[in-house]
Order: sequence, then structure tokens, then C-alpha cells
Amino acid sequence: MKRLFHILSRPFVWLWKLLSSGVTVLSNLIFLGLFAAGLTMLLYTPTVNVPSGSALVLAPLGDIVEERSPMDPVTRIASRISGTPLQEETFLQDIVDVIHAAADDRRIKLLVVSTNRMGDASLDQIRTIGSAIDAFKRAGKKVIAVGDGFNQAQYYLASWADTIYLHPMGAVNLRGLAVNRLYVREMLDKLAVTFHVFRAGTFKSAVEPLLRDDMSPEEKDANRQWLDALWSAYCADLARHRKLEVEVLRTNINQMVAQVASINGDRAQWALAAGLVDGLKTRAELDALFAEEVGPSADRKGFNQIGFQQYLETVTPSYTTSGEGKDLIGIITVSGNILPGKGGSGQIGAEDLIKRIRKARQDDRIKAIVLRITTGGGSAFASEVIREELVAAKKDGKIVVVSMGAMAASGGYWLAADADAIVAAPTTLTGSIGIFGAIPTVEKTLAKMGIHSDGVGTTDIAHFGNPTTAMSPEEAAAWQMDIDRGYRRFIDIVAKGRKMEATKVEAAAQGRIWDGASALRLGLVDKLGDLREAVAEAGKLAKIPEENGVYIEAKPDSFLERFKRSEQPIEALAARLQPVMALPASIRKPAAEQLDFLLLAADPRGMYSHCLLPRSALSLR
Repeated sequence: MKRLFHILSRPFVWLWKLLSSGVTVLSNLIFLGLFAAGLTMLLYTPTVNVPSGSALVLAPLGDIVEERSPMDPVTRIASRISGTPLQEETFLQDIVDVIHAAADDRRIKLLVVSTNRMGDASLDQIRTIGSAIDAFKRAGKKVIAVGDGFNQAQYYLASWADTIYLHPMGAVNLRGLAVNRLYVREMLDKLAVTFHVFRAGTFKSAVEPLLRDDMSPEEKDANRQWLDALWSAYCADLARHRKLEVEVLRTNINQMVAQVASINGDRAQWALAAGLVDGLKTRAELDALFAEEVGPSADRKGFNQIGFQQYLETVTPSYTTSGEGKDLIGIITVSGNILPGKGGSGQIGAEDLIKRIRKARQDDRIKAIVLRITTGGGSAFASEVIREELVAAKKDGKIVVVSMGAMAASGGYWLAADADAIVAAPTTLTGSIGIFGAIPTVEKTLAKMGIHSDGVGTTDIAHFGNPTTAMSPEEAAAWQMDIDRGYRRFIDIVAKGRKMEATKVEAAAQGRIWDGASALRLGLVDKLGDLREAVAEAGKLAKIPEENGVYIEAKPDSFLERFKRSEQPIEALAARLQPVMALPASIRKPAAEQLDFLLLAADPRGMYSHCLLPRSALSLR
């Protein structure tokens, strides 16, 4: 009987195995098909047709960046397949390349700058784009800027256009520049946390948020100096572009509320009356206007145009092709707080940056290195080891030029001091030559909870570094000696690197922040300009054409590596998220930036050269 059942069941067993195998094979085929489709979508580049006599529509998406967010190919493929958008950003060099190419392209008649989806950008970045727009205009072509509304960054970019149109329901939001920090002294007192602060430099105010609940008069005076310099540059550019008197422009901005009230609260009409825009037009009216300028589109539903991303496909990017046998200029761009080890997104990890510098050192074709940095500084140790690698590159015969972005202060200036040349924008914030340390102890916090710390040690200093006990005068003295010595070393590095008298460096130091134009006058930088000027300077010093620049990109992290880097201890994660997430969205970003530095800056000796200006303070938004 058993044998009979076995014989009768065999066909069903084989049928089940066939079905199971078929499902497995089918699943694998589907997976391979999806993978192939994703790979095709990633790699396929359709032929781009540029219509004759068309308008190039430049509509930056997201923040303007100089260092692309790292993204491995698998993540890109997954994003394409799933339809999940990647982080919105537009690479500054892409914008510049597209505008310069269009200036020489007979098929492009008009440049339309649409700022509706543009995010953060700094003064120096927009000035770089503006220089490209000026070249486009010198080619005899027209530029029109449009916006549903303009924040300060968007309007600054739009001001380079020949004509600006605003939506009748829109507004031009000009309000000036300001610096606001979050101060946590009262919170620390409530938590009974004692921060022991050691600093060198009268204006080294990065630790003020731990010691005060407001900005000190000295810090207000120092900040007002560079804020006034940047605002003056901003207003001067607007007045020149719009053919306005600077004082009239400033008055209109200061009296905006009263002036808008006098015209029934219509901010669009105020912008028109103040000469900030040339007309008020709806989107339909703009389409009709552009159709008159360049003709209708092929489907008669719009105007004859090509988008920025499409046109970019036809352009050879700058600093990406080198050719065989050429001497090269290696370009490295980094931004964020300077930290030891590997950095994450928005950070400068010393280990990662040193690998890129060393790659340039070991490449015989690379005769010069241009380091483009945007940073408020960070770990003094990390800044020093990066500087040492740049000095080693010089000893190997490489020319080293530092190009400063919106900010290159404190640790950013430390690592730049030995460069053969430093190039900064007039609006760059730099200097901030100073050192500090901030050490928390929680003996009072524990005492409130009924917890006390006690013990014995083999030496008089065995308790040093214990956060559960009060800091002794001897430990405090040891910390201050370290900070003073670090500050002296910073001064000496700058004096030697810049070939200046130490007393002259001291006069420009004390932790004070300088704008680029003032830094040039003080001898802290050699030249004013952007990345292009820095590459040209490197080419001049190395006696090779500036066209031979190539980007030295960081190796993209895999998904697993980025996941590992994002891991934080539970205590740090809780401390980081709890206060930040409770804040309103409008101040969450600067709060996160300040907390990020306090949590992640792991200098082995607890010394920091950092200018605690949130990056959002440098944004024009």
C-alpha cells in the first residue's frame, strides 16, 4: 500500500518541484531585468537637440554646492527605479560651465534665470555665477530673470539680469544680514552641568553659547564689522545692476514696512516702485513674452527653450578631462567642520582629505594642488595633520594654492597658512586665529540625583579627566597651558607661512573674524577671486595652463559605509535629537549645526580652532 501511495504521489512531487524552480527562476529573471533596466536608465544618455534661436532656462534646484553629495551607483540605481528623489542640489561649476558654453553657442539667443526652486547660496557663489552671466551679456545676448517671489539670495542672482519680472502676488524679501546664535547657559545651569572653558584670543567667542545667555558686546562689535562689510558689498552690487543710488536702496529697505503700507500693503507694487523689478507678470504672461522673444515651441504650447540639465549634457565639464602626457593642476573641494578620522556628509574628515592630498602628491603629472575649502574650522589636531600633508606636498615640489569659499576661518586658516598662495572672495570670512577648549563636568548634576563620586589614585593628578568630579585648580591650569601653547603655535604657523612678523599676526589674531577684503589688506590672503582665479594662480606659479585643472574626487562611500558612519552612541544620539526636534523648524537647522560640532568634534587633546558661526548665518535666504 505504501508503495502504491508513493507511486501515485510522485507526479505531484515533481510538479511541485517544477513550480518551485519556475518561481525561483522567474524571480531571478525579474530581478535581473529590473537591475538591467535601472543600469540602462543610469547610463543611457539620450541625444540632446538644441533648438536654433532658443532660450536657455537656468533654474537651479536646491542648494548651490561646490562638493557633490557622495552617492554610490547602487543607491542611484535604486533611486531611479523607485522614483525616490535624491537630495536636491546644483553643482556650482555646472552652472558656470553651462552659461559660458551658451555664451558662445549661436543656437542660444536668450538666458532665462528662474529662481523659484533655488535653495541656499553664499555671496561668493552667486558672484561667481554673476561673472559668467556678465560674459554671456558681453556676447550680445539678453538675460531675463523671473520669480514667483525672491528671497535675498534669489534676488541677488536675479539682479545680474537685464530685466527682472515678479509675479503680481509675489514679493522681494530684502531685510539685511544678521547673526543669531542659541545660548544654553541657563539650560546648563538647570541641568547643573559645569563647562570649564579655556581660550586664547580676545574675540574667540565660539564658547560664548556655553557661558552666556546673550551675545557679548565685544562679539557684537566684531560681528557688526564683517556684517556691515558684506551688506555693503551686497547693496553696492544691487545698486550697480539696477542703476539705483546705494543710499536710496538702503533707505527703501529700511522703510519697507511704511512704504508698503502707503500702497495698501501690495509688496509686489512696492518692488516695482522701488526699481527692484521691471514688471509684474503672471506665468502665462511670461510664456507669451518668451514666445515673442524666441518663438513658440514645436508643440505650440510654450516657447522655444532648452533646460539647464538638458543643455549640460552637451557641455564638457571644466576640470574633468586631462589628456595624456599633460602636466595637471589637481583641484580638491571640501566643506564642513574639520574632524579627526573619517568625516561624514557635510564634514571634513582629516583622514579622508589627507588621502586625496596624498593621491595628488603621488601623481607625477600633478604639479600643483588647489584646495577649495569652506569651513569654520574644528579640531586643532585635525587641522594640523592636514596642514602637515600640504607642507609635505610642497616639499615634493608641488605648488599649493588655497581657495577660500564663503568661510575659511580658525582651523580652516590654520591648514591654509603654509600655502604658496591664498585666494579669497571679498566676502569670504576668514581669520578667527584663536584656540579654545570646553570640558564639561557633571558632579553637581549627579549630586542633585543623590549620586556622589569618590575614590583614590596613585598620583596627585590621577583624577584629571574624570567628568564626575569637580575640576581642580591644577587641572584647570594644565588645560590653560595647553590652550596658550596651542595659540602660540597657531601664531607661529601663520607668521612663518605668511612671512609676517609675529607681532603683526598677533594684531590680526585674537580670534577676530575678517572679511576677505580686510584680510587682503592685513596680509592674511594674497589675492581676491574665486576658484577660477585660484586655479589660474596655481597655473601661473607652476608654469602650466590653467585649463589643465582636474578635480580629485573623493571615492563614493558604499551604502554600508555611509550607514556605519552615521551611527552614534545612544547617549550622543539622544542628546542630539531631543533638544533639536523640540525646536521650531525655523531654528532647527542652526541649532543642529551648533550641536553637531559640540558632539562630533573629537580632538584628542580637546583643543579646537573653530568659528561657531552656523553655516545658515552665511546664507542670504
